[in-house]
Amino acid sequence: MASHSQSRASLRSERYLTSAKPVGIVGVVVNRSSFRVKKVGRKRATTSGLRAIIDDGVADSGRVRVAVRLCPKNSEDLSHGSDFVDCIELQPELKMLKIRRNNWISESYRFDEIFAESSSQRHVYETAAKPVVESVLSGYNGTVMAYGQTGTGKTHTIGWLGKDDPSERGVMVRAMEDIFANTSTLNDTVSITYLQLYLETIQDLLEPEKNDLFISEDPKSGEILVRGAAIVEVRDIENFLELLQVGEANRHAANTKFNTESSRSHAILMVHVQRTSRGQEENRSSLVIRSSISSSSSSIPIVLKSKLLIVDLAGSERIDKSGSEGHMLEEAKFINLSLTSLGKCINALAENSLHIPTRDSKLTRLLQDSLGGTAKTSLIITIGASARHFSETSSTILFGQRAMKVVNTVKLKEEYDYEKLCRKLEKQIDHLTSEMERQQKLRKSDKENMERRLKQCEACLAETEKILVVKEKHHLENFGFQSLLADTTRMYEEKVAELVEQLQIEHSQRATLEDHLTSVQQQLSDNISSLKKQQKAMDELHLNLNEMSKKNEEAASVILLMKAGKDELLSEKELLCQDLKASQEKLLHEEMHRKSLEDEIIRLNQVLTKNTEVPKGIGNTIGPSGLEYTVNSSKHGKPRENIPGQRATIAKIFEEVGISNILNLLKSDDLDIQTHAVKVVANLAAEDVNQQRIVEEGGLDALLFLLDSSEDATIQRLSAGALANLAMNGMNQDLIISKGGARLLARMASRSDDPQALRMVAGAIANLCGNDRLHMLLKEDGGIKALLSMVRCMHSNVIAQVARGMANFAKCESRSINQGYWKGRSLLIEDDALNWMVANCTTFSDSTRHHIELALCHLAQNEDNALDVIKSGGVKELLRISQESSREDICKLAKKVLKSNPVFSAELERLKLNY
Repeated sequence: MASHSQSRASLRSERYLTSAKPVGIVGVVVNRSSFRVKKVGRKRATTSGLRAIIDDGVADSGRVRVAVRLCPKNSEDLSHGSDFVDCIELQPELKMLKIRRNNWISESYRFDEIFAESSSQRHVYETAAKPVVESVLSGYNGTVMAYGQTGTGKTHTIGWLGKDDPSERGVMVRAMEDIFANTSTLNDTVSITYLQLYLETIQDLLEPEKNDLFISEDPKSGEILVRGAAIVEVRDIENFLELLQVGEANRHAANTKFNTESSRSHAILMVHVQRTSRGQEENRSSLVIRSSISSSSSSIPIVLKSKLLIVDLAGSERIDKSGSEGHMLEEAKFINLSLTSLGKCINALAENSLHIPTRDSKLTRLLQDSLGGTAKTSLIITIGASARHFSETSSTILFGQRAMKVVNTVKLKEEYDYEKLCRKLEKQIDHLTSEMERQQKLRKSDKENMERRLKQCEACLAETEKILVVKEKHHLENFGFQSLLADTTRMYEEKVAELVEQLQIEHSQRATLEDHLTSVQQQLSDNISSLKKQQKAMDELHLNLNEMSKKNEEAASVILLMKAGKDELLSEKELLCQDLKASQEKLLHEEMHRKSLEDEIIRLNQVLTKNTEVPKGIGNTIGPSGLEYTVNSSKHGKPRENIPGQRATIAKIFEEVGISNILNLLKSDDLDIQTHAVKVVANLAAEDVNQQRIVEEGGLDALLFLLDSSEDATIQRLSAGALANLAMNGMNQDLIISKGGARLLARMASRSDDPQALRMVAGAIANLCGNDRLHMLLKEDGGIKALLSMVRCMHSNVIAQVARGMANFAKCESRSINQGYWKGRSLLIEDDALNWMVANCTTFSDSTRHHIELALCHLAQNEDNALDVIKSGGVKELLRISQESSREDICKLAKKVLKSNPVFSAELERLKLNY
């Protein structure tokens, strides 16, 4: 029998080594007591089934969750001229990304979450890591890992302390904040272990003298342990931050070509949480404890033990790119070796292989429970935007795709706390023993008193009997003596009856005292329970005070930031004043040289007149920026001068004359010269390389002045077109709004009926709608209302620009809602844009219709717009778009909106019933 049980134990250990894979770094000693586990997730899933689950957007609770975070380009990437759009294209709404090899070949991948480079630390934590932390608080093991190329932001995402800015805190600090907020210092314990894997040796970061620790396995539970690792109990977030700073100071880092502070080791933080089940914490009286122990074992306190593993992996790198040599070369070899072993394990798990090579590396040995084990795992892969590292980015994305096929069996571990129950029973036994001894003493003293009184009565009775015997002898002699004896006997009988009655009274008093003692004991137990409730309320009050202190600290930091911003604004104001004075001096200087420029103005006027003459048969073409380029045609309709030639002429004029002189022509009194100068500026603004110089030289202010003061319709139209070109740049958009450009465009839209002028105004406002930070200001300045009012002209080009502006506005607003920056009913709906879109969704050309369909889908994503969408008949249009739209991405987006909102599903059912 013994050999049979040993063989079963060895088989169970092997099963845990190959499938369960528990992480072997435990900060709390596991009690050798019975425990029970509760299965939550599925044990194994096929590859095809998992792929179907991912495609449908429904994730298994035990599958490894993978999120992608895009790192912003650094200075080195910018210096090499890397193009972000040409390498990576993100689609956060569809949870997809597209990686481009070149302009013709691209590959699309889907993940559980996509984080753009503008995603905040808080958004990344709440989406990718907080569900794992919540499961740890519920008694399950959890793991959060970061994987990616060196310099893509793994340490910033996982271990950033946020000393100067609390909003930049990483996963480690935010996870501990949630754990401390949901645990009690009286009943729960939280401890940590902080290690690093450096050159394939395990080192303790909290106690650096502990080096080359070894891994062992618990023969009973199959758990992987690191012998000798320091386990430190923490009470609050300040204590944890101090320990984390000590660990980060002891971690190995070096300067590489990718990063100035590159991590040269894998950092592993273990958080061990032990919680007592709240249902077992109520105090009971001695009688309830005695009956519960004798009846069942359900009153035994239950302890939930769980652990959270937060892993900051060292970055994968190529030796030829990182420039590692000497000792750093050895570090890179070990890092790549351990990451290669990790990739092999994930490949084996994804392919359901019978053998998982977890013993090839200490890293895979430590992560047994995280990959294919019993822990709930979340993986964050970080990628860069630079096209120079296309191979590393592609390898990282494929690693994440394989990791999504790994399925864990999530288990809940509960243990009975027999020690606590024994301590409680010992206290109850001591109390009952002392009470029993006291009752015995009372009974003994009552018995002695009764015996003493009984002896007295017996002595009196004996004496009375002796007297009666003597008196009976003399009964015949003296009858009077007999009567006396009878009286004496009657008197003693009365005394005996009186003593018996007194004895009964004492018995009743004793029963009354016992009842009073029982009531006092019950009152004492009630007082004890009320005291414990008051103590619990005090603990909750302390927690609330701690939260209020944290909020006060955050408010103080915000005030300091606002003061710093105020100082910066004052300094900028001084600089602007200085620039204004310099500009005034420059204007005076230019006025002095005005006469010298007259000849140059005449020559420029002749050149412009020659290039802009339009004989009979003129045709206007529209450039990519929305401006009109004039093209001369011959009698046979052939273009005499194409757009590149005209741009070359304009560039030549720009080089000969100079931007400052051209901008000075905008102030000319000659209307013809002023018109030609606006045309030149508008065409120059169509090129990105000229926009910054135009703004720096005061061209934006001059255009706004012309738009405000000029009464000539042509100048106003050309000025609006130039503003539309400048509005394609994000920095220029802020300047246009701050200088009142939106108000001027709205006023021009209300006054003009010219389709060409309205098209320019609509194009400028549509470009401004693409900046979500300016939506509220744009609405306050009347820009949105003006955009919607321009559909009155019914010109196809104007309506196309209006539809594009609505699509830009709705898309940016939807992105802001997903990132947590905006909440509430859409600003477009307030101006009746939704009814117009529903009514005209199938009226116009394909491009215009696609913009309207895209805007409608993004408006429907906001739950606060659901009732308005239903009321306007938008659900029916969304159903049509999901079935008939010629663009596949819009079809998928419409299906996703209808599927995700239960209100829309109910409306679709109602429509089906009506039909």
